[in-house]
Amino acid sequence: MQIGWCTINCRFNQEEGVGDTHNSYAYDGNRVRKWNVTTTNYGKAWAAGDIVSCLIDLDDGTLSFCLNGVSLGTAFENLSRGLGMAYFPAISLSFKESVAFNFGSRPLRYPVAGYRPLQDPPRADLVRAQKLLGCFQAVLSVELDSVEGRLVEKNSSEWQLQGQPTVLLTLAHIFHRFAPLLRKVYLVEAVLMSFLRGVVEAGTPAQAQSVVRQVLDLLWLFMEDHEVQDCLKHLMMSLLRLYRFSPIVPDLGLQIHYLRLTIAILRHEKSRKFLLSNVLFDVLRSVVFFYIKSPLRVEEAGLQELIPTTWWPHRSSREGKDSKDVKDETAEERVRRRAYERGCQRLKKRIEVVEELQVQILKLLLNNKDDNGGEASRYIFLTKFRKFLQENASGRGNMPMLCPPEYMVCFLHRLISALRYYWDEYKASNPRASFSEEAYIPPQVFYNGKVDYFDLQRLGGLLSHLRKTLKDDLASKANILIDPLELQAATMDDLDEDEEPAPAAAQRPTQALAMGGVLPLPRPSWLSSPTLGRANRFLSTAAVSLMTPRRPLSTSEKVKVRTLSAEQRTREDIEGSHWNEGLLLGRPPEEPEQPLTENSLLEVLDGAVMMYNLSVHQQLGKMVGVSDDVNEYAMALRDTEDKLRRCPKRRKDILAELTKSQKVFSEKLDHLSRRLAWVHATVYSQEKMLDIYWLLRVCLRTIEHGDRTGSLFAFMPEFYLSVAINSYSALKNYFGPVHSMEELPGYEETLTRLAAILAKHFADTRIVGTDIRDSLMQALASYVCYPHSLRAVERIPEEQRVAMVRSLLAPYEQRPWAQTNWILVRLWRGCGFGYRYTRLPHLLKTKPEDANLPSLQKPCPSTLLQQHMADLLREGPDVAPSFLNSVLNQLNWAFSEFIGMIQEIQQAAERLERNFVDSRQLKVCATCFDLSVSLLRVLEMTITLVPEIFLDWSRPTSEMLLRRLAQLLNQVLNRVTAERNLFDRVVTLRLPGLESVDHYPILVAVTGILVRLLVHGPASGTERATSVLLADPCFQLRSICYLLGQSEPPAPGTALPAPDRKRFSLQSYTDYISLEELAQVEQMLAHLTSASAQAAAASLPTSEEDLCPICYAHPISAVFQPCGHKSCKACINQHLMNNKDCFFCKATIVSVEDWDKAAGASTTSSAA
Repeated sequence: MQIGWCTINCRFNQEEGVGDTHNSYAYDGNRVRKWNVTTTNYGKAWAAGDIVSCLIDLDDGTLSFCLNGVSLGTAFENLSRGLGMAYFPAISLSFKESVAFNFGSRPLRYPVAGYRPLQDPPRADLVRAQKLLGCFQAVLSVELDSVEGRLVEKNSSEWQLQGQPTVLLTLAHIFHRFAPLLRKVYLVEAVLMSFLRGVVEAGTPAQAQSVVRQVLDLLWLFMEDHEVQDCLKHLMMSLLRLYRFSPIVPDLGLQIHYLRLTIAILRHEKSRKFLLSNVLFDVLRSVVFFYIKSPLRVEEAGLQELIPTTWWPHRSSREGKDSKDVKDETAEERVRRRAYERGCQRLKKRIEVVEELQVQILKLLLNNKDDNGGEASRYIFLTKFRKFLQENASGRGNMPMLCPPEYMVCFLHRLISALRYYWDEYKASNPRASFSEEAYIPPQVFYNGKVDYFDLQRLGGLLSHLRKTLKDDLASKANILIDPLELQAATMDDLDEDEEPAPAAAQRPTQALAMGGVLPLPRPSWLSSPTLGRANRFLSTAAVSLMTPRRPLSTSEKVKVRTLSAEQRTREDIEGSHWNEGLLLGRPPEEPEQPLTENSLLEVLDGAVMMYNLSVHQQLGKMVGVSDDVNEYAMALRDTEDKLRRCPKRRKDILAELTKSQKVFSEKLDHLSRRLAWVHATVYSQEKMLDIYWLLRVCLRTIEHGDRTGSLFAFMPEFYLSVAINSYSALKNYFGPVHSMEELPGYEETLTRLAAILAKHFADTRIVGTDIRDSLMQALASYVCYPHSLRAVERIPEEQRVAMVRSLLAPYEQRPWAQTNWILVRLWRGCGFGYRYTRLPHLLKTKPEDANLPSLQKPCPSTLLQQHMADLLREGPDVAPSFLNSVLNQLNWAFSEFIGMIQEIQQAAERLERNFVDSRQLKVCATCFDLSVSLLRVLEMTITLVPEIFLDWSRPTSEMLLRRLAQLLNQVLNRVTAERNLFDRVVTLRLPGLESVDHYPILVAVTGILVRLLVHGPASGTERATSVLLADPCFQLRSICYLLGQSEPPAPGTALPAPDRKRFSLQSYTDYISLEELAQVEQMLAHLTSASAQAAAASLPTSEEDLCPICYAHPISAVFQPCGHKSCKACINQHLMNNKDCFFCKATIVSVEDWDKAAGASTTSSAA
């Protein structure tokens, strides 16, 4: 943003703005520079909410700027002047930037002596208004002594409107002249606002409240409604600007005074209802009064006085407290930390004063006892609040949003405080209600149409689809009956957004709705109303009747219900009456009869959950950047101090540079640590953490209650599951190291309940949205990476655990399988061969982008879930084959794709011309490699847990699975272990994006499988595995030798030579592979060497005619019926898993018979 002045001759475009041309001058507080064709340093950095004064002196030909009333000095001199030269205000904005101008239509916040605004103030009206205000104050400060008949002074806060004729006549004459002036913005801000501010600043809150109430009473009494409404609108807008653009001072005194004045105004019932209906949401479009802006310049905010001593953690972990134990601190560090914490507490107490005032504002807006003169404030608030949510939901992703995310965070916390206050207050007077700690949204709110969810996605898909497919369930479970013909009409209306023409509505036949055994009723006229909103037609376009399942309804007790838009609803539509349950209509039998709380509070809670989903979670993650900056600068400072200690004293030049760097880092850390204290107090405090935790528990209870309704669970909006997932992530990742989730009440129980929800719903068929299903899968994958959350998964009921593992073992085809495979790998990590690492060996010297990533957590295998997996694989004849075939298919695809991509990368790298490999291609290539490794690890786990699936050939599919496995293992080994091969060359390049591609992860995974087959298995199984492995034509003993750094197998009876450091060898990874595991590899190599020699000696030459025409690796052993074509058993068995047609003639294969050329005998076996 560049702001300043320009002449009319300046021409601007997309490339050149204010200050980029001659005769245009600008100041940019973001880059802290001034611009006039060329640029130089100037001024201070500005922040959102600052006020910039642009001053031009055409007498002296100078131009200068002020920031929040403080002069930045002369920016430009010798301006061009003379005949025909005129300067105009000008600004250049970038995307998402905004600014508000004041050319004099309102009083300047920081007037400068000797300068005038572009628009002259209304001086005559200003003098007249000030005199009238003086008369008004005089009337309030005196009273007539009825005994002595003279005027006496009194406290204006004690003044009461008692109907004295003399006083009333005097006030009427004053307001006759004063009222027209109070409709002007300038006069309201300069006169009335100044008077009210003085009242608030001079007296106690009670006294100020009394005076403000009396003033507002008189305004409404002596002014016309339109006059007082204009006055109140200008007054509130002025108050908003004063609060929003006030500088941060140490005691936050300015913000406190403005909030107290706002509270005093809103305590006046009539004024509150008008402002709530017409100003607070309709004009502002944002909840500015609930925001506390963060200071960019800590020195101006007084943070140096509040927090004189700074401190920062040495190492941080978002999983919990500072990872460096307190007992390891030095005495100096301990003193600094405690002094810093005391300063943070002082700051927090001052901020809490502001937050409490903001909560009081919301308590006034949520008051539902002020319904004497019309609708209560709470129900006006609900209408505006729902519209506010709709506008922000529809604008999501299209920046700028109506309400900035930082405002939404503060609004959410204040709303939760006020909501819980009224919730528990209702509980105190209604013992059958629930405490706010037990709050949730009943499931009927999602399908009875009483609350508008706009176009937000439901778990089961579109609302129009759900009400068609689940209308019978609505009738049977929720006692909601929908006329099929009306439902069809509603569907047609959804296709055409235009209102239905009146003739068409008139021609539609009258329909009837039958309930139980009663006579049908004529269709009510209100159902044809064209005013009903399209988004609220779930029940509005259909005749709906509800009946309580506990007793039959008679004809006189029929209840007709329609859904109204937010603007049309009344208190009875929300809270209900003796025959109408309001928002809770259609209660399923699983829900208790007693109310949780007032129905209006349920809708406020629903809106709070939606707010978190709209932008709060995103903003919480963004604010973590301050903590990350502190960690980075702290690490840089420690590195600089280490270099200073190691630097020789004779190198004074280096010492000087290091000392300068040390000073820069220290000053930056001082600034950031104070700013971090502000962020922790306003965003990440213990109270804010408890609010997010409460919201998480609300979502968990809501999901649990919704799940009990069976198919009606599909009506729940997706954002409830999203908020449950994201709020847990925020508690775990964003609030540390100052606060730990483990300190929260009921932490273990909450983890278990969330684990149960993730385990059940990640494969729930009632959830159809791709995005939410992916989110559930990713959340479960992350959940099993951490010890605490993994133990929570193990604590859920056994039936749910088994169902979860069963879903994980479903075939990988026709569904997203990468995350599923990742979950299984995490359950195994720590048990596999050489699989106890957190980071790969070749990446240890590099710094991870984020050490808190799930993939970088320490191994925490689950033997309990592994046992469930083993039991399920043994359970049925089809579970293991279908699962393993899908794993083998995906492994074949992933590794083939990986090889194909590294070929392209190698070709691009070898070209003479300079080529850049697409980063996306590198990322996909690395992903395919990681998938191949994870699939191999799943195979290793399966073989370890249930070896008989491959080695017990009494099973019909064991031999085929073992042959497929051997084929893939040999392919991987040959590709990776060949001398100076493609894999070696790409790994040597160390391209950015391919950091994870290395020999170690994939070779140890293959080795783990081979060891399990050839060393740990029973003798009969080892013999079968050996024969299959050696029979594969791709088998090369050299690949097995490569694992130990040898090019050729050693002679029998000789010891293995020492590995060559230039070659890969498992013996080089003693920190990752145990001596026992190395001994097993050596035993496997010796066994294969011996078996390979024996097989070579015993093998007989085979005629080419006797080889399988498909693989040319095995002799023909099967003949197809009825066509008579032949192949080996392995090829035909694998083919019949997916296709019943013959390889050659495409005839349908009826059966497969064994074929022996010598004997010529055959035995028939049915086709698979």
